Amino acid sequence: MFESLSERLDSAFKQLKGEGRISEINVASTVKEIRRALVDADVNYKIAKDFTDRVREKALGEKVITAISPSQLMVKIVKDELAELMGGAEAELDIKSNPSIILIAGLQGSGKTTFSGKLANFLKTKKGKKPLLVAADIYRPAAIDQLKVLGEQIGVEVYNEPENKNAVQIAQNAIQHAKQNNYNVIIIDTAGRLAVDEVMMTEVANIKTAVKPNEILFVVDAMTGQDAVNTAKAFNERLDFSGVVLTKLDGDTRGGAALTIKYTVEKPIKFVSMGEKLDTLDVFYPERMAQRILGMGDITTLVERAQEQFNEEQAKKLEKKIRQNQFDFDDFREQLQQIKKMGNLKDLMGMIPGVGKAIKDLDISDDAFKGIEAMIGSMTPQERGNPDLIDGSRRKRIAKGAGKEIQDVNQFMKQFDQMRQMMKMMNKFGTGGKGLKALGR
Repeated sequence: MFESLSERLDSAFKQLKGEGRISEINVASTVKEIRRALVDADVNYKIAKDFTDRVREKALGEKVITAISPSQLMVKIVKDELAELMGGAEAELDIKSNPSIILIAGLQGSGKTTFSGKLANFLKTKKGKKPLLVAADIYRPAAIDQLKVLGEQIGVEVYNEPENKNAVQIAQNAIQHAKQNNYNVIIIDTAGRLAVDEVMMTEVANIKTAVKPNEILFVVDAMTGQDAVNTAKAFNERLDFSGVVLTKLDGDTRGGAALTIKYTVEKPIKFVSMGEKLDTLDVFYPERMAQRILGMGDITTLVERAQEQFNEEQAKKLEKKIRQNQFDFDDFREQLQQIKKMGNLKDLMGMIPGVGKAIKDLDISDDAFKGIEAMIGSMTPQERGNPDLIDGSRRKRIAKGAGKEIQDVNQFMKQFDQMRQMMKMMNKFGTGGKGLKALGR
C-alpha cells in the first residue's frame, strides 16, 4: 500500500538533507519532486499542484529552529497537508437512531457485499450492535448467496426474498422485520453494475427515498485509481452519499483515490477494507494514513489492535507467571495466537516507525509462525509446562514430530531461553509484565 509513493517522497526529502536552511531554490526542487510523485500515484495534476503550492508556501513561511533540519520540517508540513487532503479528522458513523439504516452502494466488483459483512461484524463485535444484513441485489443470485455465507460466518441474520424482484419493497419489508425482531442497525446491500448506468442509479435512488437511510456509504475499489474518483462523483451527484469506503488497499494500488476522493467529492472516507477476512476493516484516520505514507509508522493503530486482543485479566495472569519465572511454551503459543489475530504480519510490522522501509522488499508470510507452532505442538503437555525437561532425546522426538531438523529445535530452544532470561532480568528490576499489562488497559 502506497509503497511506490512512499519511496518517491522519501527521495524528494533527501534533497534537503545537509541543507542548513530552507530557501526558494532547494524548496522548489523538493516540491517539484513531490508533485511528480503524486501525479505518478494517479493524483490529478491540478490537485497535486494545489497541494505542492500550499507545501511551498508553508515551508518558506516557517523558521527552521536548530533542533529540526529542513528535511524534517518538510516531512512535518507534507504530513499535515496529506492528512488535511484526506479529510483532516476521522468521520464517525451515524448509528444513533434505533434502528439505524445504512445503505451500501457502488459498482459490481468493488467489494460491496464483502464490506457489508465486514461492517456487520464490526458493529456487532466493536460497537455492541445487533445488525441485520439485507440482500437487495435482485439481479445477481450469487450476491445473495455470498451475503448468506458471510452472515453465517459472523452469526448475523441475512434478510432476503428470493422471489421478490422489487428491491425497494425488499428494503422496506426488511425494516419492518428488523423493528419486530429488535435489530438496531440495518445494512442494505444493493445491486451494482460493471459501469455507471441509469437503471442502477434510479433503483438505488428509489431505495434511498423509500427508507431514508442514516448513512449512504459508497464502496469503491482503490485499485481503479482516478476512475474511482470519477465514479464517486457520478454516484454523489445522484445519491449525495455520506461517506466513502475504500476497498483493496492492500492490492497493487498507487493511492490516488485514497488521497483525492475527499477533496473531489467533499465527502469523508469512513472505512478502509483490506483482504477477505471479515475482521480486516479499519476506521479511516487521515493523520495515521499520512504517517504511514511517509514511513512514520502507526503506533496508535498497532496499540489499539493489541488492546482488542489482550485483556487486563490475561495480562495480569501473564505478569504473575513472568514474576515467578514460570513463563512456558503454552504461554508463548497463546501470545503467538493473539498476535496472529491482530492482522497481516507485514502490515503490523509496517506500523512500527522505521520498520516499514526496512522490510518493504521482504516476503513476510502470515505462515511465519507455523514452524514454531508445529514444534510446540509436538511437545507433551509436561514439556510445554516445564521447558527445562527438554533434553537431547526429547528434542530429536520434537523435531521428527514437527517435520523439522534438530538444528531448528535447538535454535528455537536457545531463543526461547534467551527470552526467558530477559524476562528474568526485567523481573529483577521490577518491570516484568508492565508492558503487556499496559496493552491490556
